[in-house]
Amino acid sequence: MSVDHVAATKAPDEAKPGFLDVKPGMKVIVRNDERPGETQDQDWWMAEVIHCGGAARDPSIHNLFQVADVDSGVIRWINADLVTHILADR
Repeated sequence: MSVDHVAATKAPDEAKPGFLDVKPGMKVIVRNDERPGETQDQDWWMAEVIHCGGAARDPSIHNLFQVADVDSGVIRWINADLVTHILADR
């Protein structure tokens, strides 16, 4: 008897992480990660995505984003799982 392992591992679309839909130019809400030497004065911040970095196994899946903080203009790299919301363009 053969078993279809691929069908058993596919996740439904509603379980798909939101950061997979992020593209350059989008604005996102980023969960503030604790960084050594920085004070934890906010829980989140808003950024504009500059570049999406692909994973080694599948370049179409983004695991790193280069973003610009909309308040300070500071550019940094963040892990994709820190993105909590994607803001809709009007």
